[in-house]
Amino acid sequence: MRGWRGKTLSRCQLYLITPPRIDAGFAATLDAVLAENVASVLQIRLKDHAENQLPGLVPPLVKAARRHGVTVLMNDRPDLATQFGMDGVHIGQEDASYAEARASVGKTGIVGVTCHDSRHLAMTAAEQGADYVAFGAMYTTATKSPKASASPDIIEWWSELFEVPCVAIGGITTDNAKPVIEAGADFIAVSSGVWGYHDGPVEAVRAFSQLLGS
Repeated sequence: MRGWRGKTLSRCQLYLITPPRIDAGFAATLDAVLAENVASVLQIRLKDHAENQLPGLVPPLVKAARRHGVTVLMNDRPDLATQFGMDGVHIGQEDASYAEARASVGKTGIVGVTCHDSRHLAMTAAEQGADYVAFGAMYTTATKSPKASASPDIIEWWSELFEVPCVAIGGITTDNAKPVIEAGADFIAVSSGVWGYHDGPVEAVRAFSQLLGS
């Protein structure tokens, strides 16, 4: 299976997204979740916090990711990815352009691009040099109001034709992840499916581990 920067993946990977709002104890919770060695990517997405709060919130999360060998990305803001020493950035279609993101994180940084349900947007992002493309929302999600919905069919199409990795995102839980995994997603991006899991986030990643065969 494809991975970015020439890394080969043996199976679909868990791409973890933070809740939009966190409290003082979240860093410890995150550390326990990452210690399960299931998530390979962490996207920091703190949409419900003011920017002036981020210097007090983000560094402990980056340190937790580093401690467990997890790739850490910033949502939307390539400048903050650089400021906080992350591995790269995930950008939407209405955020910084791919060129701006690449200039900020450099040649070795990771740039992932939201492509909704659009084959055209995905092919354009790949041609520009994106490290991955993201399709979604795969399912109804309470984390954000999606601009489009996608199906496992687009994951299957992409995985059969292109080398650039793809991420399935939006409403993915332990109950509905299997069709997306079987379609060939390189990563499944999960937020509330972990943080809102009925038995707690550690048990959630253990359940995802079973689904992913890790």
